Amino acid sequence: MLNGKLGKLWARFVNRETVSYFIFGVLTTAVDWLVYPLMRWFGHSVALSSIASWAAAVIFAFVTNKLFVFQSYTFRPKELGKEFVSFVSCRALTGAFTVAAMVVIVDVMGWNEWIGKVAVSALSLVLNYIFSKLFIFKKTAENN
Repeated sequence: MLNGKLGKLWARFVNRETVSYFIFGVLTTAVDWLVYPLMRWFGHSVALSSIASWAAAVIFAFVTNKLFVFQSYTFRPKELGKEFVSFVSCRALTGAFTVAAMVVIVDVMGWNEWIGKVAVSALSLVLNYIFSKLFIFKKTAENN
């Protein structure tokens, strides 16, 4: 009985969509983490470096989430625009959280910036999946 319930729970949360989201989430994080130290190396602040790395990651994430994770193949300008604006808006919300959290963790609390980056990235990954699943790439009869 317990095995059956665990199997159903496993199947609900570990499937093509969640696994591909995780994979592309890791790749999106890699984009973020490559741009961030590059910006810091050029002498930019934590805040500006976080904003630039976030923007690069958002562009990468939109394309991969749309095509590979949520398999949204609507390309009519109106629908594509709506998805893009919704995606960027939700990512802006988590991006603002990321910048604020990084400034507090690094500049105010004096913690190691990479420990902060790991913690903030993990929480943002979860929030972004929820937003994408519920608000952006919703399955409809037309795009199923």
